[in-house]
Amino acid sequence: MAIAIDRQYLTADGIRPEPAEALGWALESKAQMVDLKFCDLLGTWQHCSMSISAFDESAFTDGLGFDGSSIRGWKGISESDMLLMPIASSAVIDPFCEAPTLSLICEIADPVTHEPYARDPRGVATRAEEFLRASGIADTAFFGPECEFFVFDEVSYELGPNRSHYVVDSPEGHWNSGKPGLGYTVREKEGYFPPAPHDTLSDLRTEMVLTLESLGIPCEFHHHEVASGGQCEIDLRFQPLTRMADQVMTYKYVIKNTARRAGKTVTFMPKPIFGDNGSGMHTHQSIWKDGETLMADPDGYAGLSETARAYVGGLLTHAPALLALCAPTTNSYRRLVPGYEAPVNLVYSQRNRSACIRIPMYSESPRAKRIEFRCPDPSANPYLAFAAMLLAGIDGIKRSLDPGGPADYDLFHEATADVPQVPGSLGEALDALEADRDFLLQGDVFTEDLIETWIAYKRENEVDTVRLRPHPAEFALYYDC
Repeated sequence: MAIAIDRQYLTADGIRPEPAEALGWALESKAQMVDLKFCDLLGTWQHCSMSISAFDESAFTDGLGFDGSSIRGWKGISESDMLLMPIASSAVIDPFCEAPTLSLICEIADPVTHEPYARDPRGVATRAEEFLRASGIADTAFFGPECEFFVFDEVSYELGPNRSHYVVDSPEGHWNSGKPGLGYTVREKEGYFPPAPHDTLSDLRTEMVLTLESLGIPCEFHHHEVASGGQCEIDLRFQPLTRMADQVMTYKYVIKNTARRAGKTVTFMPKPIFGDNGSGMHTHQSIWKDGETLMADPDGYAGLSETARAYVGGLLTHAPALLALCAPTTNSYRRLVPGYEAPVNLVYSQRNRSACIRIPMYSESPRAKRIEFRCPDPSANPYLAFAAMLLAGIDGIKRSLDPGGPADYDLFHEATADVPQVPGSLGEALDALEADRDFLLQGDVFTEDLIETWIAYKRENEVDTVRLRPHPAEFALYYDC
């Protein structure tokens, strides 16, 4: 039985599936339930379910009501009614539900005007693609993120007024080498590409890949990553912006639930282990027009066109503000420190992983030419992060922003004081976003309201939560002062 309505969200003749087709396919697949998934402001899927007998074609046009005031960062109680608008082309059979269940991604609309809700992240992504087309610069933006994650066997954490702790553990962790066992722990920073028996997670990753591909999400490499303690990566093949953001949400869902079914737990937290590499979401991107890339020029540095250089200039110019959306947690800045393959230097370079923008040089084909922005991490809301990166690139092209000269040297050990670096904390990144937001307001892709809500929520619920709480390290440093 096919588990996805179509691998490309298209029918055989290239037309997007209609609601009747999605429902007909679901009934052929013997679906009994419908699950409606949507993304909240911070990047987490929410869902509700109903019997397929209570679901018909009108849901796709009329929407289904829910309480928007109960979703983080959305409506107040006095205007809480909202509409879920299912997207027929997102139809899949959920691989983790016991009863056969049709899963649909939804956008959000206002029930009075039926206009898209401005704080709906997926709506932001679709508006970014529309703005790109309207600009005349290009018609397609391709994104290809590398979402890293950790697989643990156990996790616990506690925050109390007089105590706090966290524990994560993996049998691969180098800290377990002193316990009786088989001796195949992964040494600190030596987790890149080891085979079994050191890599104990290859079969689990294979199951994840096969599940993703059954849902119409093409994958490339999967492998163990640098850190000890179960760090992994599964690469997704590049797709247009909104489709890729949909796939990242599905990716996280599949990775977490596949691991849980195996008795393990997954986190996309950027830095769960002290002293070893954190998890990034290096994001490859390129823009195209009429089926041809705009990124390539064989005579340019690293094969980049002037358009691509200006796109890079936009990313570098707006990088501090971008990080409020692309590295949006306090924990993100435990990763963005020198010395752990962390891309803290705001320069570009070919092949060079110590620069925040790398130009991959694996292929001489113009169609393979792209840039890789290495600062983002997988705690980001992909709809907002990809849209913001695209808008920064468009701003760079419109203003012909010069990225300066490349930095073709080891920035970890040779960077001088004049090399700009990323913000040192989420608070600094939010300050940068507050000061530099006009590029996000182009084409009404983002709104002032969304940006203000994002900044306020992050400051009150995340920055202050960490800033005000005594840290265990402070007891080690200061208890006997």
